[in-house]
Amino acid sequence: MTAPILVTGGTGQVASALAVAGADAVRIVGRPAFDFDRPESIVASFRAAAPWLVVNAAAYTAVDAAEDDAEAAYRANRDGPGALARLCVAAAIPLIHISTDYVFDGTKGTPYFETDATRPTGVYGASKLAGEQEVLAISPRTIVLRTSWVYAPTGKNFVRTMLRVGAERDRVRVVADQRGCPTTAADLADAILAIAARLRAGWRDSFAGVLHAAGSGETTWHGLAVATFEEAARFGARVPVVEAITTAEYPTKAKRPADTRLDCSKLATVFGVRLPDWREGLARTVEAIFAAR
Repeated sequence: MTAPILVTGGTGQVASALAVAGADAVRIVGRPAFDFDRPESIVASFRAAAPWLVVNAAAYTAVDAAEDDAEAAYRANRDGPGALARLCVAAAIPLIHISTDYVFDGTKGTPYFETDATRPTGVYGASKLAGEQEVLAISPRTIVLRTSWVYAPTGKNFVRTMLRVGAERDRVRVVADQRGCPTTAADLADAILAIAARLRAGWRDSFAGVLHAAGSGETTWHGLAVATFEEAARFGARVPVVEAITTAEYPTKAKRPADTRLDCSKLATVFGVRLPDWREGLARTVEAIFAAR
């Protein structure tokens, strides 16, 4: 039997997308069997899978809640991934660790490169940055993939929230001064599997380090909302008025970075991988949401 790719994250968006795209080549683990709060479960899941590659898609992603529960955020985003990295070192296998654009403060004004200074604006981003540093320090065969604005046909995400709210209201108010790169979980899963195919052929030291992996193109949350309703209209959905507001008009416990566009050219150079335009991914996602109804 061929060794699998072990994917953490259970029913999360990226893990679920990998389960579909990877089929029998992946083994998904999540709570309660796999839990970063129970170190023994990490070891047990790893040994049971006996993988040739680990993809860590498990994380504490509640951005605002992290401000009040930093310990939990760091356990899930730093300590747990560190434990996985140590297991990968002992087994001499590579690790792909999913990180976030929130490691940046959003003040650069142009897309971020992997080498740009990191300055998280909240606990979530700080804990994810600590996780990056932890796994890279432990395992020389680690690839950190920073992604952004991830959504899918299932789970809790911005696109699904907009469709739900839009069906209930004639007008929705959406922040228009935060800019980024929307990314579908399916496109990210395809990119991860393409990287895995290269790793299967043999590890190269040039693979290690941080890479940006996000949908091509850019928009604002307001722009993503408008585009979501445009796609939904094709399936007969009612389209509300989308009012553009500022971040100041929608206060949150955690400060959001204003502009975390990611330059993903290094991913294309190192692995020959480039994620599709965000509008393409959005169209496929909205279609899948309505097909499931």
